[in-house]
Amino acid sequence: MKIQNKQFGEIEFEQNSVIKFDEGLLGFEELKQFLLITEKDGFFFWLTSIDQPEIIFPLFSIKLLNEELKPLESVEPFGIVKLDKEPQNITINLKAPVFIDQDNKIGYQKIVENEEYPVDYPLFTNN
Repeated sequence: MKIQNKQFGEIEFEQNSVIKFDEGLLGFEELKQFLLITEKDGFFFWLTSIDQPEIIFPLFSIKLLNEELKPLESVEPFGIVKLDKEPQNITINLKAPVFIDQDNKIGYQKIVENEEYPVDYPLFTNN
């Protein structure tokens, strides 16, 4: 199978690599099928919609979330990244992480009630 978008050009994939989001993502509930793309030397993962290939979410792997989220062992949490030209302005959404089970090819998004996890956590600091 193939999809095409501006960022990656033509992407070939197998049906068994499709990650299904039964409820979609917040604000994009109609999008149910995605690919998780990694670049060789890349810092981010790219969650690319199969239904609308021009819609791509930059993700950053986060493993600092506590047991309140109760992910399964094979599930990895990601934060959606808000990119910016200035690195100090790049933020990650810890309030509504995306969980991806690579073994079973299932994904979901969950809003975290804990106030310690903001919507716009700085990914880089000026230290």
